[in-house]
Amino acid sequence: MTATANYTWKSVLIFLKYLAMVPQNDLKEKIKAKSKQLGFVLAGVTTPDPPPHITTFEKWLTHGRHGIMDYLATERSRTRRADPRQILPGCQSILVLATPYDPPLPLGEEPGTRGQIAAYARNEDYHDVLSARMKGLVQFIEEQVGGPVQNRWYTDTGPLLERDLAQRAGIGWIGKNTCLIHPRQGSYFLLSEILLDLPLEPDTPFTTDHCGTCTRCIEACPTECILPDRTLDARRCISYLTIELKDDIPEELRGKLGSWVFGCDICQQVCPWNRFAEEGDPAFGKENPLLPLAEELFISKQEFNQRFKTSPVKRAKRRGYLRNVAVALGNTGDIHALPVLQNALNDDEPMVREHAQWAIEEINHRENRHGEGSTNE
Repeated sequence: MTATANYTWKSVLIFLKYLAMVPQNDLKEKIKAKSKQLGFVLAGVTTPDPPPHITTFEKWLTHGRHGIMDYLATERSRTRRADPRQILPGCQSILVLATPYDPPLPLGEEPGTRGQIAAYARNEDYHDVLSARMKGLVQFIEEQVGGPVQNRWYTDTGPLLERDLAQRAGIGWIGKNTCLIHPRQGSYFLLSEILLDLPLEPDTPFTTDHCGTCTRCIEACPTECILPDRTLDARRCISYLTIELKDDIPEELRGKLGSWVFGCDICQQVCPWNRFAEEGDPAFGKENPLLPLAEELFISKQEFNQRFKTSPVKRAKRRGYLRNVAVALGNTGDIHALPVLQNALNDDEPMVREHAQWAIEEINHRENRHGEGSTNE
């Protein structure tokens, strides 16, 4: 018998012994209570069976709507998303957790001279906070069981269809904007999952669709990326364009980005269910304030790395971030931004130079158009 087999049988025997002392449902409720104590405001349990929307995901990939995110289309990624047991052989339960983050300001209340960052990314990187909590929760479970428990945990970093699992765990429904929505918490929360080799009783799936006939998110999306089947075309999504895309932003979409320099919240800001959203978890730290757009364009690589070393914004890297800032400046139409954009034409990064040139032309074009419109004949 192999060491792995010995470990598995040992875990089973320990768990069977635990079941003889404590009912299974009591264990689940203790885990949920501990989850809430750690800061996970919502918790649910589901099975490792194939997620209900795996065919929708496959169709989405087939149509190329994942853009350059090729890691999603690998055979390994697809196999594991279709069957979580490929991630953790022997998995019997999946614990799905939700942690709130601070909602963004209402539309129209953002400072006009500053870029906009998606609300989840305004504070310190949530991965560090949530990973530590999930580790602590696993330790608690092992203490309750009286021995080691095989597990894997993720927070948007693993090959899982998170929202599918969350819906099946009873946490909420998948809205038309593709976000998971809870009727009392809205959608401003981060999902995490812990795969366990413990047979916990699954919760009742959330089967009610509370979007109804509302189409506010679809109508509000500047790039029209939200599709009728509750998926989106990532290639047109502002979050994808400002974070995942590592090349030039398509010219036909640049003017639709507004002042977003990292991510986007529009489809959530207009969602009626987010009027119930509460304050976020204080463990994510204080907000990292943005400088005026014109000042952001001067940031050096060293300054960027220092300012955003504990922020999700670091994913864009300096060249991607300044690309976004240049586009945002172009969209302001502010002629006072021309000197800093001219200076950016000397940047070491060709992509920054190209987008700065576009911004200059965009501002001049708007100024000329404004001048023509105000001419008295």
